[in-house]
Amino acid sequence: MNAQEIINKIDINGNHSPFATYLDEDVFKLEQENLYRGKVWSYIGLDVEVPQPGDYKTTFVGDTPIVLTRGEDGSLNAWVNRCAHKGAVICRERHGHSDDGAFTCVYHQWAYDAKGDLKGVPFRRGMKGQGGYAKDFDMKNHGLETLRVQTVAQMIFATFDPETPDLEEFLGEKMCENIRRIMHKPLKLIGHTRQFMKGNWKAYAENSRDSYHGALLHLFYPTFGIYRQGQISEGITDKVGCHNYFNVSAPPKEDLDYKDYADEANREMQGPHQLQDTRVLNFIPERDDNVALSIQSLFPSVVLQQIQNTLAARQVLPKSTNETELVWTFFGYEDDDAAMDEHRLRNINLVGPAGLISMEDGEAVELVQNGVHRDGELRSFIEMGGNDVEDYTSPMGMDENAVRGFWKGYRAVMARD
Repeated sequence: MNAQEIINKIDINGNHSPFATYLDEDVFKLEQENLYRGKVWSYIGLDVEVPQPGDYKTTFVGDTPIVLTRGEDGSLNAWVNRCAHKGAVICRERHGHSDDGAFTCVYHQWAYDAKGDLKGVPFRRGMKGQGGYAKDFDMKNHGLETLRVQTVAQMIFATFDPETPDLEEFLGEKMCENIRRIMHKPLKLIGHTRQFMKGNWKAYAENSRDSYHGALLHLFYPTFGIYRQGQISEGITDKVGCHNYFNVSAPPKEDLDYKDYADEANREMQGPHQLQDTRVLNFIPERDDNVALSIQSLFPSVVLQQIQNTLAARQVLPKSTNETELVWTFFGYEDDDAAMDEHRLRNINLVGPAGLISMEDGEAVELVQNGVHRDGELRSFIEMGGNDVEDYTSPMGMDENAVRGFWKGYRAVMARD
């Protein structure tokens, strides 16, 4: 099968997907064209990562290197990290600041402003009448390739396609409401971690939407009373299904019985079920909704999380058919006091590459990749809870609606029947 034939074999409702979608090099290349350079918005950062004029962050849209900048006028800009002269990478650090507002390629010193416009070329007129560019050389014609940039709350997204619908239309009202629920006041950057997985990015995209595995794979959840299958919860999808979020309410402390949680797990944690410092489990309500766990997956490239008081954006970066980088950006709120800063840092032990909860996700992605690598013509079976994509209320983890939604949305972008 060629790449388009593989894509067209994805069930139109997302119930089944060929394993070849994880494995085929041409599918990966087609994703760069149809998805990452198509009518799709990709998350590229938080505005708190580039707070001052001259600040920048390097990242990717798909496998294309991108720079996010803050202009002298306060604007947010994104351009391809590739000099218009010889194609060299311009910004080489993950985060930085330009004191003079110029972004200069080290190779031949072509200099650009924060918006990607070419502002300086050494020896443009030559020297002593020799060399240089022709008189009709116009720097306005040699700027960097730029992307459209829009924001919701403090999340920044970019798209290559000028015809992509506005960001809020792309995400939908319900998704924007949940972003604003979490980012309801100015943010404070805590830091980053990076995680590399030997698996396809779509396996992680499925994982983040899969409430079915929550208390089955992550035994820390039921063992220590953070989450169980029967807890009060809701799952919300957009009109297509490719965006979604899960919200789980915190249990009332006075009614909490950890044995009830463990009884609802199919397996038990091995060894002593104790923590030397139980403060890592503390949940401090910060809103009126009593939500203690929220996982929001926005197609195709980001997960916005609230787990207890740990807040993070997880950027999903495809590197190859079997390599994915996951960048965790942790944040709090600008008005957090020192005690809350310390609490959030302690809470971060729950998540990230080695988190007490989330450490298994990376391994699950690799288990899938290792299991399917030889038989691409076979397909996954995604029919838990039916064969549709729709919202639900408690109990969480009894369906695969959001996973079907991902494949339904992916197919809608990628397929040409």
